[in-house]
Amino acid sequence: MNLLYIILIIIGIMGLVLFFPWKGTGSFKYTSPTIRFHEADHVLSRRLLKPGSSNYDAYYSIHPEFQKADDRSRQAPGLLDRLAYHYDPGTFAAARSNFEIIGFMGQLTHATTSHSITTVPLPDQSTTDTDAPRRIHPEKTSRFITGWLKNTGAHSVGITTLRDYHLYSHKGRGPRSGEPIVKTDEYAVAITTEMDHQMMQSAPEGSSVMESSEQYLRSGVLALKLAAWIKELGYNATAHIDGDYEVICPLVATDAGLGVIGRMGLLMTPDLGPRVRISVVTTNMPLIASEQQPDPTVLHFCHHCEKCVQTCPAGAIPAGPRKEIAGVERWQVNAESCYHYWTVSGTDCGRCISVCPYSHPDTLFHRFIRFGIKNNLVFRYLAIKLDDVFYGRKPRIRPLPAWTDIMNDQ
Repeated sequence: MNLLYIILIIIGIMGLVLFFPWKGTGSFKYTSPTIRFHEADHVLSRRLLKPGSSNYDAYYSIHPEFQKADDRSRQAPGLLDRLAYHYDPGTFAAARSNFEIIGFMGQLTHATTSHSITTVPLPDQSTTDTDAPRRIHPEKTSRFITGWLKNTGAHSVGITTLRDYHLYSHKGRGPRSGEPIVKTDEYAVAITTEMDHQMMQSAPEGSSVMESSEQYLRSGVLALKLAAWIKELGYNATAHIDGDYEVICPLVATDAGLGVIGRMGLLMTPDLGPRVRISVVTTNMPLIASEQQPDPTVLHFCHHCEKCVQTCPAGAIPAGPRKEIAGVERWQVNAESCYHYWTVSGTDCGRCISVCPYSHPDTLFHRFIRFGIKNNLVFRYLAIKLDDVFYGRKPRIRPLPAWTDIMNDQ
């Protein structure tokens, strides 16, 4: 009986120590960028440059430092190519179909009072109805938007004042490539959708790009319908979806209180980590910005964890502490190495997402662990070690879900 008391006392003391509010984050603060980024410099924009074209020659005459790495990727099979290492007919075709639909959706991204998404009057809608903005209550409207989107598929929704550094300085792809992007709106709504945990456990196999495209599609639909709704109330709105961005979504989502950008360069949400996809709607509709601030404990955890560093097949994620880049302390992923792996594997990888301790399912047990990580420095260190014990320092890549197999084995 005495031994039992001693054990209970020890457990009680450990509980007090581990859950005592001692964040211990020190200098791990999130700082905002001070400059704007040209979309043409993004590796996904550069991949569209055709060797021998005037655009290709003009760009690399200014940025010769990218040409060798970009040309190497052009020699590889490519994303969703049949000759890629992880080619799988079912999942690759599903991803292609999703991206094709997203491409069509890109024609609907701008919704203003002068150019309606809806080209046919709806029942009981007057064709002489004025475009004058409706008088709305900003707080109630913000609550409506959040509730509506969450109730129809969004995982999280946040609102922020639109800042200059949220926007690219210029368009870098599409028919408007080279045009400057001018800030005309006051607010931005950031939307996340959850990528399925099981599908991502096979990353970098085909299920990861299939699920990634699925959530780009879902988040895009949510953004487009919000933009259309805002237009119906007489305000301007632009939906920013995969392949048609004017904003840098993780920066917007961070300022909207949905998470913080971690070591792998992705948004780290409180309960799903990087296992989300993001879309954004910018608007002149008066809204109320979210009050939640970026969580520095996530940055502290990323600093000590480094599991994504050791499992990245491209070696693209930096080890060690953050560095000052363009006046901001952050980790900078080697985008050229990361993208080259995409072109070889045929998928957008997602290995870093699948192994991140924050990406575990949002169960009661993992909520308990996340609470401890956020609350206490000692618990944070312990959680990193225990994650290695239970899941492995380099978790194995799980087979594709059985239902994704469409091959005739006869």
